[in-house]
Amino acid sequence: MANPYSGIPDHQFWRRAMSRQESFRLDPVTATGFSIAVTDRVATAGSCFAQHISRSLAGIGFNYYVPEQPAPDLPAAEATRRNFGVFSCRYGNLYTARQLLQLFQEAFGQRSPVETAWRRPDGRFVDPYRPQIEPDGFETEEEVAAARAAHLAHVRAMFETTDLFIFTLGLTEGWRSKRDGAVFPLAPGVAGGSYDHGRHEFVNFSVHEIEQDMQTFMHALRRVNRRCRVVLTVSPVPLIATYEPRHVLVSTTYSKSVLRVVAEEISRSFRDVDYFPSYEIITTHANRGSYYEDDLREVNGLGVAHAMRIFLRHYPAAAQPAPAAAAAVPPTAPRPAEAMAAAAGAGAAGAGDPVAALLAGPAGIVCDEEAIDHIRA
Repeated sequence: MANPYSGIPDHQFWRRAMSRQESFRLDPVTATGFSIAVTDRVATAGSCFAQHISRSLAGIGFNYYVPEQPAPDLPAAEATRRNFGVFSCRYGNLYTARQLLQLFQEAFGQRSPVETAWRRPDGRFVDPYRPQIEPDGFETEEEVAAARAAHLAHVRAMFETTDLFIFTLGLTEGWRSKRDGAVFPLAPGVAGGSYDHGRHEFVNFSVHEIEQDMQTFMHALRRVNRRCRVVLTVSPVPLIATYEPRHVLVSTTYSKSVLRVVAEEISRSFRDVDYFPSYEIITTHANRGSYYEDDLREVNGLGVAHAMRIFLRHYPAAAQPAPAAAAAVPPTAPRPAEAMAAAAGAGAAGAGDPVAALLAGPAGIVCDEEAIDHIRA
């Protein structure tokens, strides 16, 4: 008897695609909307997890695009400390779609935020929209403004010239100014400034609000760079804290569900926008939690390596050499216990090994959210 499920591929059936599949072999990508050449400029932005993508792309030979570079005479260690190269520009974590949209608008002269500098307890000043980008802060508010102007010029150049933009949606919760709606990566008073109930408010963005923000951003991006393709991902990292009066697990589930819906809607609505399922690869219960560190929050190197292996399987253009070291990322990963041992061995094998870098833990990942936990403690 004929039925509409007759003849559809195995990957559309749970039992065939999941129950009978070893988790390390999981590949949920069934099609992509475009390919990436090794010469394509690839820019990244988003939440903490986006930094794993940035590092991995750079380590395996893609053209990771970083227009905001340190001065030539700045030592490498100091450049790293000051967050050069963490993302394509030094914008810090862009956790929400509203932050991304407002950054774009400011870079192209379409908005000027009211709050321009926050004072720290030590008397130094920080940029409210990237408060931890300069560990030592700034001596004056004028220095903050000058640094931001230079930063925005790089952001503008990035959006105008990149070939691919990878954005990781991270949070729905945030803090904003009541005066102009500007959204901050951290609540005032955490890394600078002072919380004022009359000037600041908590917001938990809805599906509709985030989808509208992403649609507005996409149309704006198309106006300045029609050739730019976009890959959207959702961060698999749970919320470090919620301001909603409920359990953090419930807020995490809400947040990630909303962001996943938005990513789906935007990828369906715009040509040359793909959703890459790193969220599903990391969080599926088929892994039994093996892709998380002991805190059940940070993604470990095994999870990052699995996600990037799938990315490399599907996105590089066929008629080109594979990115450096791409062949070294195994097509199938060992079982979790074996992989952990292999990761430990890779870590001892020597610096500069891109595979070892993929398997490394979350050390050095810059996450503004962490400041919330530290100040609570």
